[in-house]
Amino acid sequence: MKKIFKFLSVTLFLGVIACSPKKSEPLNPVKLLINNEDQLTQIIIYDVFTPPVASRIYVYSSIAAYEALRFSKPNTTSIAEKLNGFSKMPQPDPAKKYDFSLAATEAFFKVTRNVKVFSVDSLTGYENKIHENFKQQLDEKTYQNSIAFGDTIAAVVLARAKNDGYFKSRGKAKYLGSEEPGKWRPTPPDYADGVEWCWNTMQPMVLDSASQFKPSAPPPYSPKPGSVFYGMMKEVYDINKNLTEEQKTIARYWDDNPFVIEHAGHMMFGNKKITPGGHWMGIAAQIIEQEKADPVKAAQTFAITSIALYDGFISCWDEKYRSSYVRPVTVIKELMDKSWMPFLQTPPFPEYTSGHSTITASAATVLTKLYRDNLSFTDSSDYHYIGMKRDFKSLHEAAAECSVSRVYGGIHYMLSVNTGAEAGKKVGGLVVKKLLE
Repeated sequence: MKKIFKFLSVTLFLGVIACSPKKSEPLNPVKLLINNEDQLTQIIIYDVFTPPVASRIYVYSSIAAYEALRFSKPNTTSIAEKLNGFSKMPQPDPAKKYDFSLAATEAFFKVTRNVKVFSVDSLTGYENKIHENFKQQLDEKTYQNSIAFGDTIAAVVLARAKNDGYFKSRGKAKYLGSEEPGKWRPTPPDYADGVEWCWNTMQPMVLDSASQFKPSAPPPYSPKPGSVFYGMMKEVYDINKNLTEEQKTIARYWDDNPFVIEHAGHMMFGNKKITPGGHWMGIAAQIIEQEKADPVKAAQTFAITSIALYDGFISCWDEKYRSSYVRPVTVIKELMDKSWMPFLQTPPFPEYTSGHSTITASAATVLTKLYRDNLSFTDSSDYHYIGMKRDFKSLHEAAAECSVSRVYGGIHYMLSVNTGAEAGKKVGGLVVKKLLE
């Protein structure tokens, strides 16, 4: 009887082992960073945040992840402490064990949940899987130490976010522009009010002020043929009347309008897309993978790219609502062709300068410094949303194509995209000077 009992006990024990859940493989730290950023992008698309607001979510979350993960590589310096408005960052306790990849993930999503994101419930399933994996890999003390350290990093980052001007900017009166000739007013087909018209009151990360790289004023409005303004307007009209298939592809590829209202008869429906900043965070992820960056370099790439985007939006929006320049669709319909509509839907804010041109030039500048000139790559970051890929010989080539795409789309004058790109290069150059030199 005893022998039978022993046999049954061993059999049951082996059966339990065989039926036990298989232990998860350890998470790759770089892949985890990329997946975390992608998860954030999906939420931003779902919640339909404006491009400037999206850049704010990216920047705080990405800085938090870097500040926690940097301790996995000795002598790696803080980025936050070189920026405007941050307190000194917490240090890990040398007497405790940590997994800094877990700490970075905790900091990233703690900040994400508290800066603006609405759809926090959609994060829960993803986060639970990540935490379960770490629980299987780590002892309880290391796990808890890592979570606690990530939370302390997040607290410092969120303290800065609380006082950056964002909450003061909410609840402002609508910006409806002006009927004065040459000034912006809501554009067809939806005639929405101006988006984030006081974004220049946000505290920048590296800029001394929103107007640090203030461009020259745009040419004065004039309806007279032969004037500079009329020539700019006619150029947009002529290009759009004769778009090649390649130009149409380029315009669609870089549209990145987070919420286009499509009209079909009496029906309207929203077509959600990635934001322009989200597109470049996706490009950053591709460069990280292509160049086989280590975890700290990957986190640094996301953080510094997001800083370039965030300050780029602040700089650009400062000029947009100072000049409040009229969009091509308004003046072309008034002065040249009542039936004309641009190839792309015009976003709801003033024309000068181009936001796409500014933030892409800024991002391309810092990514080039982080990696190298003439870095060729295939951009598939938007493939999931629009089913398109494009090849580029360098990051600056991609930024230049994005910039001119706004003229092909009928959204901007050529002067505005060129001026925006120059301002973006200055913003990116300042980020490089303060954080990478």
